[in-house]
Amino acid sequence: MSGIATKMAKGQKQIAISEFFEKNKHFLGFDTLQRSIITAVKEAVDNSLDACEEARILPDINIKITKVDMKRDILELQSQDNGPGIPQKSIEKVFGQLLFGSRFHAIRQSRGQQGIGITGVVMYGQLTTGKPTHVISKIASESTAAVVDIGIDTRKNKAIKSNQDRMIWEDDDGSIIEHGLRVITRMKGKYQRGRQSVFQYLRMTSIVNPHASITFTDPEGETFHWPRVSEKLPTKVDSIKPHPHGIELGQLQRMCKDSSDSRMTVFLRQNFSGVSMRAAKELCDAADLDVGAKPRLLKPDHVRALLESFQGERTNNGKAVKLLAPPTNCLSPIEEILIKKGLSKTIDSKFIATMTRVPNVSHGNPFQVEVGLIFGEGLGGDKPVEILRFANRVPLMYQQGGCLLTKAIESIDWRQYGLDQAGGRGVPKGQAAILIHLASTNVQFTSEAKEALSDNESVFEETRKAMLEMGRGLRKHLEKKKKMAKTREKFELINDILPAIAAKSAAILNRPVPALSGSITKIMSAVICEEETEWNRETKITDVKITLFNYTSRARSYSILVNWPEKAGAEITENERGGRKEAMGIWGWKIETLEPGEKALIEYSLTGLEKGDWTETEVFFRGSQDVIGATKLDEKMLTQIRADEAALNQIELPEEEDEEEDYLPSTVEGNPGQATLFGGEQ
Repeated sequence: MSGIATKMAKGQKQIAISEFFEKNKHFLGFDTLQRSIITAVKEAVDNSLDACEEARILPDINIKITKVDMKRDILELQSQDNGPGIPQKSIEKVFGQLLFGSRFHAIRQSRGQQGIGITGVVMYGQLTTGKPTHVISKIASESTAAVVDIGIDTRKNKAIKSNQDRMIWEDDDGSIIEHGLRVITRMKGKYQRGRQSVFQYLRMTSIVNPHASITFTDPEGETFHWPRVSEKLPTKVDSIKPHPHGIELGQLQRMCKDSSDSRMTVFLRQNFSGVSMRAAKELCDAADLDVGAKPRLLKPDHVRALLESFQGERTNNGKAVKLLAPPTNCLSPIEEILIKKGLSKTIDSKFIATMTRVPNVSHGNPFQVEVGLIFGEGLGGDKPVEILRFANRVPLMYQQGGCLLTKAIESIDWRQYGLDQAGGRGVPKGQAAILIHLASTNVQFTSEAKEALSDNESVFEETRKAMLEMGRGLRKHLEKKKKMAKTREKFELINDILPAIAAKSAAILNRPVPALSGSITKIMSAVICEEETEWNRETKITDVKITLFNYTSRARSYSILVNWPEKAGAEITENERGGRKEAMGIWGWKIETLEPGEKALIEYSLTGLEKGDWTETEVFFRGSQDVIGATKLDEKMLTQIRADEAALNQIELPEEEDEEEDYLPSTVEGNPGQATLFGGEQ
């Protein structure tokens, strides 16, 4: 038996990570020929967008797919961007070494983290065609571009370089390229059209990256272009320190062992976010540790006790230690106006509602949920709504049914919001598309292919709340449109019939035509609000006009409120009526007396916006008589908006602040975020 054991032991050997993925390429999304080409495009585009954004360059991305051998399903993928390029010495590591990257240890929002993506494409191309990947890279400080063919030695996880050279890199029009990257690789794959295709992936990418210009040439030679609709780059994110709520035992042991800090309080404050001096002392007290102890000398039991104090299992005087929330400057949400822009350039519709929730925390990791709902023309009414899922601005193309974001949509009874849904379950049907974007420092996927999000209670609840708010907005929109249509029909009918009757009667009786305004007022018996939001081509600003008609028999008094994109930097000007700011993004005016048959006019302009940024203004009112075309003000939601604004300011306080209300109990995952849109009850 000992001989067998010895023989078995000799047969064991370590395999390289690249060799493992070579034999398990389905982990990386290369499991079918159709998905392989989409995965390759995805990894190339993600790298281009990340590189451009880090260099603060507005991205210009060109993707071209060519059929090389139709019988053997060989395609050539060419990807080019105008990013900063890659230094020649780094090309072999970026493209030829798995798990090489700059984002794995950084706690911040980013598209890629593991350093597998583009190297996996090189490996798959080599595996299926035997050909290396051709790379051209130009950085601004060099006069020529680096050219190299890259392959991978999967046993050693190292690059194989060949045909290295330098060249003057010219574009197709003959102009010299100052900086950028071109990657050409051949692989086995099948190009297809439809909802799961390269075209759909790039279309979705353009929606959540409105600052990017994307051009795609398909194998048939047809070119598609999604233009840049915003000159605003995403907010630059900063890396943050890990939060005690997100630490595992092994990670804490390694941090203690590698620490050179002389005291525990210094270690806790310098290496973690959300830990003030007071909290550091209380954590040490709860773990029965001396504040002057050296972290690297802690015994395993002491490290475990410290972790238990992080998690609230060990308390100080019977109370869990309170910690500050982690900073949120590590997140870069798309923002509501840019989501609208992205949706508008790809889908024709009359109604778009968007929402960016305030940041939240799950297991010490900051995250933020954004949603958009588009309704109207160009969308099939008898089919399930189109669901557009994104994580850190990257489209999720597959496993829709098993994704957390889809489950959040399915958990809502959409019938009460105007969409069809059999039994109140599943994906609703209707002329709508729903967008969900999760921005997070640690996106939890169901697999390495990053196609669906795994279950997380905090993210699920945030997404569900946002969807409920979107549903309420859609219901109000549909109800308002229905009421306005009926009112207009009634008003037009009255204006056609009454004057004709009056004129005929006056002619028969040989009398003057009577004044009809009083009669029309009695018949209509309603207060009507009409809103117009238009882009002024001459002044390059957005003009808003709100008209309030009193078709009732008595004088009325109202407070009129509107929403405006204050968070996007817009300012209200040309506002002769004055009024006042009621809350973040809410402005109000007092209409003291509106006599029967009279109308009140509110006009103002919005600066700081671009064409298409703001196309519809929501109008609210305070008053006893309903206003057709406006929504009755929900005072609870006004209070909630003010609370959200205060909460957001508190979250962004420096870590050293010790205000009691800024603390998060160490026994919970995070503080609940609230909706930032106005309207409806929570």
